[in-house]
Amino acid sequence: MTQTQPEPPQLGRRTLLRGAAVVGAGAVVLGSGAASAATTARTPSGSAPAFVRGGRPSLTHGVQAGDVLTRQATLWSRADRPARLVAEIARDRSSRKAVTVKGPVVTPDTDLTGRFTVRGLPAGADLFYRVRAVDLRDPRRSSAPEVGRLRTASQRPDDVRFLWSGDIAGQGWGVNPSYGGFRIVDAMARRRPDFFLSSGDNVYADGPVAETVTLPDGTLWNNLVIEEKTKVAETLDEFRGQFKYNLLADNWRRFLAETPQVTQWDDHEVTNNWYPGEILADARYTEKRVDVLAERGRQAFHEYVPVAPISPDPEGRVYRVLHLGPLLDLFVLDMRTHKDRNTADKETERDGGVLGAEQTRWLIRELEKSRATWKVIAADLPIGLVVPDGTEQEGLAQGDPGAPLGRELDIAPVLTALQRAGIRNHVWLTADVHYTAAHHYSPDRAAHQDFDPFWEFVSGPLNAGAFGPNALDATFGPRAEFVAAPPRANTSPAEGFQFFGEVEIDGDTAALTVTLRDVEGGALFQKTLLPHRR
Repeated sequence: MTQTQPEPPQLGRRTLLRGAAVVGAGAVVLGSGAASAATTARTPSGSAPAFVRGGRPSLTHGVQAGDVLTRQATLWSRADRPARLVAEIARDRSSRKAVTVKGPVVTPDTDLTGRFTVRGLPAGADLFYRVRAVDLRDPRRSSAPEVGRLRTASQRPDDVRFLWSGDIAGQGWGVNPSYGGFRIVDAMARRRPDFFLSSGDNVYADGPVAETVTLPDGTLWNNLVIEEKTKVAETLDEFRGQFKYNLLADNWRRFLAETPQVTQWDDHEVTNNWYPGEILADARYTEKRVDVLAERGRQAFHEYVPVAPISPDPEGRVYRVLHLGPLLDLFVLDMRTHKDRNTADKETERDGGVLGAEQTRWLIRELEKSRATWKVIAADLPIGLVVPDGTEQEGLAQGDPGAPLGRELDIAPVLTALQRAGIRNHVWLTADVHYTAAHHYSPDRAAHQDFDPFWEFVSGPLNAGAFGPNALDATFGPRAEFVAAPPRANTSPAEGFQFFGEVEIDGDTAALTVTLRDVEGGALFQKTLLPHRR
């Protein structure tokens, strides 16, 4: 359940200054904590108490921004007690001449988290936001500030750079202090992206961690451990603990403060390969009803992730389109919320088992309306990779090379609609399978031929066990142009085989370049696509 949001604050017309001017003309000082813009990474507690007597409020888990568009951004933080969140936004880190925006009052109802959308920001601007928690009884008492950075999308054809990956703290590989938290994050931070697309499995609610794990060479992997990560998540507080746990990683918390995120969810935010209506046979769970677990997982997700309330879906799915200037529209899918039960996936009748009829209509309609040069589609699941679930199928493909069957029947109409609309500049990004790859799809190799050629790029894991590679299903004619996978299943981040992808769009030529990068940021594969002109 999504928490109720206040009406998004608007920055007034006088704050929309041009050129090198700052965002706003003044700041409201609500306490001595506002005097300094410097912030240091603190190791937040796993579970701050709901009420703390005496002293000033404090922020417990850093700050984040999400779903940043040309003129708006959604901000997030968490306090140690009921308080009001207040943000100051400026063009420089010192917050001189900042504009102050009041956020929500945070309470135990949302685990003291709050997110709020700020509108009226200048387009194409590097901005700094400084968040404080203000005492509800004495506005002169406030927390020390936490500083974050964001860049709004440009309304001009300027350069764009963003990263994507997924699968965080999975298979027992958690927050390791030896790497500052998550090993790959420092390499991601060095790329200075405009935003980060998190492609699902943002937490592993079904993945407890132990303090130490013995690696193949006999050395130890060391995990930070909190109570909520010692068992599978069942209660709402245990689901909340999954997100708090990841924010114990110092470098991850800093990265999220400096890099806006666009987040989708998949299965491990609840439990592995879940579907609505499922009754678990897993002995680790006392609550067997997945619908109950999913509702708690969904609430924790919305409390801890700065997703803007822009999804058009009336049933709680989080698909949405982000218009990021004339060069890029980003379509974020939800392929999990209404996913059907895993079977052999060879049904011959389309039943909406992954996208659903409403989301499919929305996606086709918004793709046809899009005037951006590139349409990037963020999918929870790869299109052509076979992802087994025991003897059943978890993914879209199932290994049958013939005409579309099962969940492929949800994808075929989208690909055909793109062809009929003459939309050639679409690229699909995904994670999920815990290795990295570049796939080219062509009707010349396909059983289903009513589509134009396109590329799909796979990346991940960010910090989880590495697996793969998976077999390709020939229905849509994929060919693996590049694959990097581990030598054995569940290799640890210490051994490498953690991956992220980078997308760059050139403002002058509109060429889109995808680079697949390794745990140290090294380029493994690169492909430049030139825009098709209609």
